[in-house]
Amino acid sequence: MKLCRFQDASKNIHVGLLAEDDRVLDLGAAGIDRIFPLLEEEEGLESRLAALAAQGLPSLPAGQVQLLPPVERQEVWAAGVTYLRSKTARMEESSFSANAYDRVYDAARPEIFFKSLAEKVVGPREPVGIRRDSRWNVPEPELALVLNSRGRIAGYTIGNDMSSREIEGENLLYLPQAKTYHRSCALGPAIRIGAGEEDARAWSISLEIRRAGCAAFEGRTSVSNIKRTFSELAEYLFRCQSFPHGAVLLTGTGVVPANDFTLQPGDSVHIAISGIGRLENPVTEV
Repeated sequence: MKLCRFQDASKNIHVGLLAEDDRVLDLGAAGIDRIFPLLEEEEGLESRLAALAAQGLPSLPAGQVQLLPPVERQEVWAAGVTYLRSKTARMEESSFSANAYDRVYDAARPEIFFKSLAEKVVGPREPVGIRRDSRWNVPEPELALVLNSRGRIAGYTIGNDMSSREIEGENLLYLPQAKTYHRSCALGPAIRIGAGEEDARAWSISLEIRRAGCAAFEGRTSVSNIKRTFSELAEYLFRCQSFPHGAVLLTGTGVVPANDFTLQPGDSVHIAISGIGRLENPVTEV
């Protein structure tokens, strides 16, 4: 099952189910108008959603609605250097910081940093941003864990952790500026419910960057290449922290364009995760 948020032609916001036939079922007809309370249910949520879907809820073609990011009041955080490819890329972008990235890959404690408030997250088909004060900007396609208030994994979605490699490479202390800025985080198109970690680790992640109608970059990795377990990452995020409405945790990237590649305004970023769907965003300068 895939939970989503969408906006209709009258600009009303609904919670829905993204069906396999590319239609959106409106859960508002069943009295459901928020996602995060559903994620608190844990046991039986998939069965409940399946029963609702069988009730003949009102539906619309997905192409006739605007899918919104599937977050409401959840903070978005991110884990870094969870793939060997990511460690290598970080070491390449900065000899100054190379030792730190090498050490955190093998350390007991993962790198975890704040990424975005829910209201700043970009949804499907909305522009993601590249910083105008940086000459080296890239998307980072990532599996995102959707966690409830108890730190349990309630589902998964697709994330794009937009990054300035130039700013991050200049100095590790600039990480917040490299990672957290206007339109730097995209999520969507929906939350996949009912899959366990073993299922998710069989999924593939692909990235295509299109420029002037042609593929400017293509890459692929497997979720199985994430070094740390999902429960380990979630546990560290929730240590000495509380998230009353849950949280979203990006799990790192294993697809990194070559060092001579940078995004340009007008590009489009296409991220697909085999068990979830596809997240597409045009690129703009901010």
